Amino acid sequence: MIDARRLRTLRAVADHRTVTAAAAALYLTPSAVSQQLAALEQETGHALLARDGRGVRLTAAGEILVGHADAVLAQLERAEADLAAYAAGAQGEVTVASFATGISMVLAPAIAALTDTAPGVRLKVLDAEGDASLPMLLDGQADLAVAVEYRGAPRADDQRLARFPLYAEPFEAVLALDHRLAAGTGSIPMAELAAEPWIGPYPGNPCHDVVLLACEHAGFAPRLVHSSDDFRAVIALASAGAGVALVPRSALRGVELDHVAVRAVDSALATRKVFAAVRGGAERHPLIRPVLRALETVAAGLG
Repeated sequence: MIDARRLRTLRAVADHRTVTAAAAALYLTPSAVSQQLAALEQETGHALLARDGRGVRLTAAGEILVGHADAVLAQLERAEADLAAYAAGAQGEVTVASFATGISMVLAPAIAALTDTAPGVRLKVLDAEGDASLPMLLDGQADLAVAVEYRGAPRADDQRLARFPLYAEPFEAVLALDHRLAAGTGSIPMAELAAEPWIGPYPGNPCHDVVLLACEHAGFAPRLVHSSDDFRAVIALASAGAGVALVPRSALRGVELDHVAVRAVDSALATRKVFAAVRGGAERHPLIRPVLRALETVAAGLG
């Protein structure tokens, strides 16, 4: 019989591509991971991993088994959720990983709402970049993630995750006051910004992906001259005439904007899509259900 713990180990190695990284995510030693994988290969009678440079890759048999592992692990999450519900476990702690704006937009208001709707539920918040919360969730470091869509994110049909859309917000162009496009009404055509120097987040930041996609759809690659993941810094650089930027609307709140012009752009791709996610099956857990409801309620009121 295949041991579910070893399936979880195989899934971690498939995600992280090295035994050492998988061991760190699982809080095990590399030798313990190697032993579990060797035992799993003995149980199945198949080689599941092959060396790939300094890392490893799944063999064809490994790919088959990982596909089943996702379904098995999701079913185990559902079983744990049902047992917790049977035990009336509506009291305890839920760890939530979220990017900073998600914390201020939906997570903090949800915490306030839970004091009335589910006083037995306590939230532990971990500030994580938009592309970090899902790996933290899948590695078991968090119970729930507030995340954004980005290139390389798990697919919407990934069985390991259950997703719940929260809100979408547009990116807006930030320009120096003396920029030729600063004045006017309506949306700026993205193509009008093709020749400009750009200010934006570093590669790996999901907002960087949004900027690239919007520009690519308009027929050009942005000439990224200045890089910062701090939108206050991005706005300051734009005010100095160092370039143009696309900034999520929520990141403009509470920021000094007297020295910049903020204009809408004509790209539907210049949008940040925010969602909550839990491991597949965990959405039924009595501690997680009220948190999801609170997040959805707050998000619905954002308008």
